[in-house]
This record gives sequence, structure tokens and C-alpha cells, in this order.
Amino acid sequence: MAVVSERFDGLGLDDPEKTFRLGVMGGTFDPIHIGHLACAEQVREAYGLDAVIFVPAGNPVFKRNQKVTAAADRLEMCRLAVRSNPAFDASAIEIERGGDTYTVDTLRQLRSHYPDNVELYFITGADAVFSIVKWRESSKIAKLAKLIGVTRPGYALSDEKKRFLAEQSDFSVSYTEITALAISSSDLRARVREGRSIRYLTMQSVFDYVAEHGLYRS
Repeated sequence: MAVVSERFDGLGLDDPEKTFRLGVMGGTFDPIHIGHLACAEQVREAYGLDAVIFVPAGNPVFKRNQKVTAAADRLEMCRLAVRSNPAFDASAIEIERGGDTYTVDTLRQLRSHYPDNVELYFITGADAVFSIVKWRESSKIAKLAKLIGVTRPGYALSDEKKRFLAEQSDFSVSYTEITALAISSSDLRARVREGRSIRYLTMQSVFDYVAEHGLYRS
């Protein structure tokens, strides 16, 4: 069986009587930045997650018409970014699987890999949660994982949207506000392209990797 996570591949096996909580954070991570890391850490603490794995998309369907940095570079930046946190890891499963990247396939693979005493928590933006009913095999996603919709201060999902999601699906969704910078990967790419600094907006190791490999330059 393929290795899902170098650090947490055997999660749940040592103590079958105990319930473990595994956070799954997917995304393009082009590049990963401190907002991603702060989000994962605050969710880990708030929900008592035993671990969080970052899963960079191999071939993201929603970005077919956009230029995306090579998967190997995005994966390596994730590995560099999470290395200092023993509760984090990066997984290559979507990249190694090949083909178009769909969340349901990733969760299905994780569910078949881990024992039943490992609960999956899929972490994503609250706006993405609202659109999840349109995702491929969305009803299956509801059965495979619990969803955590994250927002930043001042951008909470409206009660109307929350009610709509509850009425249209069987999802188990929790919402949490994350104290993080208003930062995005697209902003970092633009900064590098324009010759501006991204120091302190991402981990130093990622900053060095971007500079060394000449990523995002015009």
C-alpha cells in the first residue's frame, strides 16, 4: 500500500481502542504561506486533532486554464514549511495518483488507508464549503469526512448560507474563525513577479526555495 504520510502513516494502529482525529488540508499551495499554517494550527488546537496532513493538488480541475507551478516544487515547499511542526506532514498522494484531482478520491483513499478509529476532518474555506454541494460525488464526501469551514474575522459565512447547506446535504460541518493574515498565494506570486519581498509571509525555508529555483518571476 502506498505511503500516505511519512510521519503519520500508522496513525491509529498502535491503540485500536482510542479514537484519533486526522486533519486533511488540501489546496494548490502555490506557494504555501503562513496563513495556511496558522489556519491548520488553530484548527488542530480547537478540534483536538492529533495530526494535520497537507495534500497539494496534483492536477486541480478548477485551475485547468491557469498556469500552476510544477507539482514537485509545490510538494517540496509544503514539506519544507511543515517540517518544524511535529503535528504536521505533507502528503504526495494526489500527485502520485495522477489524473484530475478530486477531493472525493483523496478522502476515499485516506479512508481505505486508515483504520476505523481514525476520524477524518477536511479543512477548507467557508466559501468552499458552501459550494461543496456542486463538487464531484459530494454526497460521498459527507460520508467520508467531517468538514471544518474556516473564515477570517469579518468574513463569516452568513446564517442563510449555513441553513442552505444544512438543508441541501448530509454534511457534518463545523465553522471556526481563524486569526490569520489576509494573505493569499496569488498575492505572493504577484509580489515575486513585481520584484517585491515575500519574506515573513511564508516560512523562511519556502522563501529560500522560491528564490533558489526562480519561481514566480515574470
